[in-house]
This record gives sequence, structure tokens and C-alpha cells, in this order.
Amino acid sequence: MSNRSSRRLSRGDRRRNDRLARLRAVVTRHSAVLAFDLAADKQVCALTGQDSQVLARRTVTVKAWQLAEVVAWGLARAAEAGFTSVVVACEPTGHRWRVLDRIAAEAGVGLVCVQPLLVHRAREAEDFTRNKNDDSDAMIIARLVTELRCYLPERADPDWARLRHLGARRAELVSDAGAACQQVRELLECAWPAALTAAAKPLEAKSWLAAVTVVLDRVGEGGDLAVVGRWGWTRFATAVRRELPAHGTSRWYSAIVRAVFDAATDSDQAGTGVLEQRSGALERVRFALADLAHARAQVAAVESRMVAVLDQLGLTGLATSIPGLSGVSAATILAESGDPARFSSARALVKHAGLCPRDNASGSYQGKTGISGRGRPELRLAAWRAVWGALHHNPVLAARYAHLVGRPERRLTDAQARVAVAGSLLRQLHAVITTATPWNPAIAAGRYRSEQEAATAA
Repeated sequence: MSNRSSRRLSRGDRRRNDRLARLRAVVTRHSAVLAFDLAADKQVCALTGQDSQVLARRTVTVKAWQLAEVVAWGLARAAEAGFTSVVVACEPTGHRWRVLDRIAAEAGVGLVCVQPLLVHRAREAEDFTRNKNDDSDAMIIARLVTELRCYLPERADPDWARLRHLGARRAELVSDAGAACQQVRELLECAWPAALTAAAKPLEAKSWLAAVTVVLDRVGEGGDLAVVGRWGWTRFATAVRRELPAHGTSRWYSAIVRAVFDAATDSDQAGTGVLEQRSGALERVRFALADLAHARAQVAAVESRMVAVLDQLGLTGLATSIPGLSGVSAATILAESGDPARFSSARALVKHAGLCPRDNASGSYQGKTGISGRGRPELRLAAWRAVWGALHHNPVLAARYAHLVGRPERRLTDAQARVAVAGSLLRQLHAVITTATPWNPAIAAGRYRSEQEAATAA
């Protein structure tokens, strides 16, 4: 027998064993399972034993917060069947499971959750028909719980819960702002493409936004750009200066403003585009610019609240000690991950984001390795966006990126290297928060132990 096959349990084995032990403390071998398939107005529950045999069923037409009587019914039926304990189970559907968690806690029993993806795949394993209805789903949820294919849900305190809700709101607003930008670009490409050439990144240039807003307000519903020419440069420039504070600045970049004016007054440029569409398209552009300004203002307001919550948690200094990680980026990541201390390791946090490597090996075959892509997509996106700023200011992450894209063997592409760096950033954030230790480049680069040994030897 080789040393590899006879070695002790791996760190992953020990962590998995610990997780199963925590689950077994809730889902004991003598527990009945009261499984719910939650919906808006109709709730279906099944009471099963440890071998997933159904002991009782019940369907009620009530809201999730009205399930206290059903839980009491399940406890009574379990006691009649000789069970000394009961565990409540459900899929984490929206926020209804949180209401059921509170009801279960008030009844003195625990609650576990089952991933919807597991339920989806277990339907076919049940009878090979992919039959889907509320009764069978409740029974499948109970069976997965008895197999310990469930998890203990996060029960966040008010500050962490508020941060998560603010993060969800920010994600919605960022999507709204992105949609408004796309609409402005597409409409101008059709009706007035010359305006888009006035700046390298027009929708990010405040001078461009102010100047185009003035143009659209001046032309009105008719869409006649010649009105701007009759107005003249002096009056146009004065109007733009008055508009600038609405876009968060008082200084302009005159070259951009002049380019917008020329695009509106030059007959060769102003005549480009589909003239029949101009009137209606420019009117829609004005609406979209208003939506964009509103969304960006709301994003700024939400971000300030998120940073304030991070201050209340006492984590702003620790998180921003990582070079290149701003308070907003840290708050966005933590809003999706929750308290990093709830993860047994930094790798568990990376897996939660879906950034962990997904191996593809069998025997001597080694296939291409990608990322799992599971977990929380918004957490993965938040880490990915944070990488772009971190690479310019974090020497450890920059060195890792350079190594990954520059090594002669198994060189990674730019996107692959950034994904790997995003995982490293999450590990560093987990370390500084769970240990309450500010970022240290030696620890982050894995040189701390060797430097300590060298100092001791000296």
C-alpha cells in the first residue's frame, strides 16, 4: 500500500466530518422530519420518518406566516408516532423560509434548508419520471434531510441582515443604470450617432451628460437639432454650466462640450442617423438620461448606507487595510457573503462564490480545470469587479496575476488569471476579518513563517 493511500484524513475530510456532525446534532437518528413546500398561498407539508416513509400529510391555504398551527399539528403527529424530536425542513424560497424558521424556533424545534438544485435533480432519481408537484416535492425534501443533504441556514443579526438587503438593492440599481446606459447608446447610434463621438467614454463623462441634456431639453419633442445652432455657443455654454451641478460637478471639460455643440450644429454630423426616428428616439434618450441620473444617485446613497453599516460592524478598517479594496467594494462582497466567520475556512467562502477550481480527473487522465460556477452569482460578480481596482494597488495580488499569465507552463489567459485573483482576494478578506488582523503582505504572500524563522535564526 502506498503512502498516499494510507495517509491520514485530509483537511477536507475533517471539515466535512465536522459539518456532518453539526447536522447530525440537529437531524438526529430518532428525529421525524416535517418538510414544507412553500408557496405564496398554498403550503404543503409531509411528516416522515428516518427512512422517508410518509407518516402524515397536510395541505393548507394560508400564508407562510400563518403556519404555526400546522407546525404544532406536525409535532403532535410525530409524538403519536413515537418520535422524541422533530426537525422542520424547506427550500430557501424567497424570504418565506425565514418566517418558517421563526415559527419553528418558537415551537422549540430546529430548521434546516435543502438546496433547490438538489430537489430538482432528486425528482428524477425518485421515479425516473421528473414528476413535479407539491406533494412529491415535500417528500423529496424530507428524504434529502434524512440523508443529511441539507444545511443549517444563516441566521444573521440585524446589522448583517440590513447589509444584505442594501446589497440586494444596490445590485438592482446597478442593473437599472446599466440598462439605461445601453438604451441611450443604442438610441443615439440610430438617431444621432455623432453625439457618441464627442467623448471617449461618453456615458461616464459628466461634461458630456450635461451638454447632451441641455441639447435634448432645447430641441424638445420636435428633435430639431438646428435649434441649438440658432441658440449659439455662448448661450449653450452658459446653459451647460448651469446643468453641471445636477451631474455632481462644477467644472467642465470644454473640449467635450464643444464637440457636443459641433455634433448638433454641423450639418454633416447632425444629418447622420435615421432622421425619421430622431424625434421619438431623442425623446426616449431624455427619459433614459433621467433614469440614469436617478439610478446613479440612488446607488451613491445606498453605498453610503452600506459603508455606514460596515462601520457599525467595526469592519471598515480591517477590510480596507487590503490595498486596492475600497469600503464600497468590501461592503458589496460582505453583503453577499454574510459574516465570513460562519465559514469554516477561506476555501469555503471561495466555494460559496463559485470561484473554486472544478477538477476533471480520472486515473491518469487530467482534463481541463474550470471554476465551479455554483454558489452566489452576485458574490462572484462583486469579487470579480473588486479585482480590477485591487490589481493596481495590491502588490501581492499583482504579483500573483503576473505569475499566472507569465509562467511558461500552463499559462492562464487574462480572464482566467483575474478569476484566480478574485478567489485570492476573498481568502485575504476572510483572513483579516476572522482573525481581526490588518492585512500583512508577508502573510498574504505566504512568506510570514519563513521570515519569522529567519529572524529567529538571526
